[in-house]
Amino acid sequence: MSRELAFVKGHGTGNDFVLVPDLDGRRDLSAQQVRWLCDRHAGIGGDGVLRVVRTEHVPDYAELAGLAEFFMDYRNADGSVAEMCGNGARVFTRYLDAAGLLTSTEVVIATRGGLRSVTLHDDGTITVDMGHATTPRVRALPHVVVGEHSWPATGVLVPNPHAVAVVDDLADAGDLRSAPVVEPAAVFPEGVNVEFVVERGERHVAMRVHERGVGETRSCGTGACAVAWAARRRAEPDTAGETTWQVDVPGGTVHVTESTEGSLLLRGPAELVARGTALVPVDQPA
Repeated sequence: MSRELAFVKGHGTGNDFVLVPDLDGRRDLSAQQVRWLCDRHAGIGGDGVLRVVRTEHVPDYAELAGLAEFFMDYRNADGSVAEMCGNGARVFTRYLDAAGLLTSTEVVIATRGGLRSVTLHDDGTITVDMGHATTPRVRALPHVVVGEHSWPATGVLVPNPHAVAVVDDLADAGDLRSAPVVEPAAVFPEGVNVEFVVERGERHVAMRVHERGVGETRSCGTGACAVAWAARRRAEPDTAGETTWQVDVPGGTVHVTESTEGSLLLRGPAELVARGTALVPVDQPA
């Protein structure tokens, strides 16, 4: 048995999402339904699901409705909930604009990681203020292990957890079909996104990423922010002032500006590519 569900498909530098318009908050997608939607063989296919809902209809965040009309309900491809998604926030905003739901090129959206200010630019790119990065409060330095290789990593919270490892060659990460081991496990008890990074030039790096709850993806917005933040501190001991880093991902390029106040501004493209109706299994209420 199935139920019709309207959807829109979009991506930001290859990080793709199934958007589910639910402005009145009448749908509560189960983890199993999210997995079905993201299945590239049996469903629509995507790295995650973005439910578009007015903040007033999200009980845990309704108090923010006066500051942000829309809430980005983001789910990973395995059905788990994530705090934030930078590429997803751009695609989410692109949908709001295309649907005629915005009255300005600047908007604030609500997420589980907090309020995020977003700006649409004339060149088609979108900037998301991702807030400040922090580091895990642990004593042990994390290490990323792939096969017989091990690299020291920088732990960064944006607010999703990331372990950033600098490698000689991106191929050193292997096929990334399974999650790299991060030791000690206590550093990231709820799992972690792992970024492998190489230097390309002045304030220019490239990365691959294994996302928690998804697998290897062609891009990761919070991961790009974590990588730029860590790369700056590796290359520039004096972090005063504003800088912009170019981050190449398998799906394209984004730019991360760290403001003088410490906010990370993620700028990149976002595209909507399809819309339609999915016949979602109703093993659980949708």
